Amino acid sequence: MDTLERQHIDIGGVPVGHTIALVDDDRNILTSVTMALEAEGFDVRSFTDGDAALRGLSAQPVDLAILDIKMPRMDGMELLQRLRKQSDLPVIFLTSKDDEVDEILGLRMGADDYVKKPFSQRLLLERIQALLRRRDRMNSIDDDDDAEPPIVRGNLVLDTSRHLCTWGGEAVNLTVTEFLIVKVLAARPGLVKNRDQLMDAAYGEHIYVDDRTIDSHIKRLRKKLKAVDDDFDHIETLYGIGYRYREE
Repeated sequence: MDTLERQHIDIGGVPVGHTIALVDDDRNILTSVTMALEAEGFDVRSFTDGDAALRGLSAQPVDLAILDIKMPRMDGMELLQRLRKQSDLPVIFLTSKDDEVDEILGLRMGADDYVKKPFSQRLLLERIQALLRRRDRMNSIDDDDDAEPPIVRGNLVLDTSRHLCTWGGEAVNLTVTEFLIVKVLAARPGLVKNRDQLMDAAYGEHIYVDDRTIDSHIKRLRKKLKAVDDDFDHIETLYGIGYRYREE
C-alpha cells in the first residue's frame, strides 16, 4: 500500500506511523536526528548521499524527506529537482547558517520549508509535524458527502479532495504549500492577503517563516501556472501589502 494511503494514528496532535527520509552526509546528524524522530513514533530511513537517496526513494516512497543541501555525489538541490519530476513529496531542506542563497533557491525549486544548521531538534520536529498534518488533512478527505466542493475561478480549478490543480483543463503539479497558498487566494478573489495570513494558511498559526519564504513560494507558483499559460497573471502583488487573486 502506498505510504500516503496508510492509516496514521494521531497522539496528542502529533501524527505518527509516518516514514521519513533523512539525507545528510554528516553521520552525527543522521544518528541524533534519527533517534529523536524514532522516539516520537516515526519510521526513519537514512541516506548519506543524494544518489543513494534517489534510488531508495524511487523504489520505496516515504511521507516526507529532510535533505541536506551540501552533499557529495548528488547535492540536495539536484536530488530535489529529480524528486519533483515524480512526486510532490513534502521536503524540508537543511541549510547552512549564513547561506540565504541556498534557502531561496531551494524554495524556488520546490522545497516546502527549510531549517538552518545548527538547529534544535524540537524546531525540526515542529516543522515536520506541521507539514504532515497538512498533508494528512488533504489526503483524508475521501468521503464525497463531506468533501469540499472544488474552487472554480475561470480556467483555474482546485480540488482539495484530490489535491488537484488544473488550468484550462491541464494539470498543474503543486506542492502542499503551493496548493494551500493558491487556494486561500482564489477562495476570495480581489481580497488582499498579507504575508502573515498566507503563512498561517500554508504553515499553521504557530509556525513562523520569514517573508521571503512566502515570496519564493509565490514565484514558483506563478512559474508553474505560466508553464501551461504564458499569459497567466492572476496572482497580483501589492507591494508592501501582500497578494491577491485577480477577479475575472
